[in-house]
Parts: sequence; C-alpha cells; structure tokens
Amino acid sequence: MNALIIFTKNPEKGKVKTRLAATVGDDKALQIYLELLKHTRQIAIQTDASRFLFYSRQINEQDDWPNQSFYKKLQSGEDLGEKMANAFRDVLQSHSKAVIIGSDCASLNPDIVREAFDLLEQYDFVMGPAMDGGYYLLGMRQFHPEVFQDIAWSTEKVGSATLLKIDELGKTYSLLPLLSDIDYEEDWKRYGWEIK
Repeated sequence: MNALIIFTKNPEKGKVKTRLAATVGDDKALQIYLELLKHTRQIAIQTDASRFLFYSRQINEQDDWPNQSFYKKLQSGEDLGEKMANAFRDVLQSHSKAVIIGSDCASLNPDIVREAFDLLEQYDFVMGPAMDGGYYLLGMRQFHPEVFQDIAWSTEKVGSATLLKIDELGKTYSLLPLLSDIDYEEDWKRYGWEIK
C-alpha cells in the first residue's frame, strides 16, 4: 500500500512564505500560500494512496482538507530533517512505499506523484529535484533515517547531499523532472498566476 505524506505550514499571516512576503507583503504572501495549499490538496486527492497530512503547529479538523480523505497529524522533531524522518518512520510501519511532498510547488501534478510511486517498484529511492538545489518530493521503500541526518536545510546543497547519503547506503535512486518551488515573487510570476 502506498502512503502520501504532505507537509504543510499552518496558514498564518506573517508566518508563511516569508521570503515572498519581503517583496509582496504578508497579505499577498498568505493568499499565494492558500492557493498553493489548494493546488497541493487537489493533487493529493487525485493520488491513490493513504494520505497523511502533517501540520506544522496544530491540527485543524475544520479546514479545507476533508477529514475523510486525510489522516491528520502533527510534525514532530527539532528540525525539518527530524520531522520528515519521524513522518516516514510512522507511515512505513504500515505501508510498503512512502512519498513526501510539501506545499510549495505550483508545477507539481498528479502524474509526477504517480510516477514516483511507480519508480519505487524498481528503485530504493525517488527524488524530485527543485531548481533551488533542494527537492519537492522524496520517496522510499524502507525507512533510512540517514538521508535526513547532517543536512544543511534551506541551502542549495540539500538535494546533492541527500543523494550522496543514498549512495553511501549502497541504495538505488531515480530522479523526477526538475521543478521550481515558489519562494520568491519571480517564482510565482513564472507560472502566470495573478497576484491580486
């Protein structure tokens, strides 16, 4: 059985998309983040998998993510790596393949997520590399916490450092298309989505 892990930040003004907010303001940054959440939710619902939604601060049972479609959980850990590792550890106890996505990638689509699960039939890991040097998707068949350890998060070396860890484990991986996260105003404009 497949598990899709979605990491989100609770949508609070002034606390999401802070790099974007530096040029468009907190209100627009929040609006853009809500659009990205909607886009991510549509992808998730079209994915045939158990869907685990991990909130950053608190679980919201009354939001736009239907309770019947998502298992709602809270991220736990000191840094992003530990939080992702704990999520993978959790879901891989009852699922044979797990893929994690965030809520920052406007060009992600259901076909790419499906391809990720398909590739995990042949490879130990799958990664969707992001243009900023990180990744928008990571998948694995067995839990390997090493790929989340000693990584300089929020730097351009996250993707390459993670692939190096996979190599050191003697495991195989496949790469998905290179996509862009939405971190800055120009990233958003690239998609032609209007900032009102």
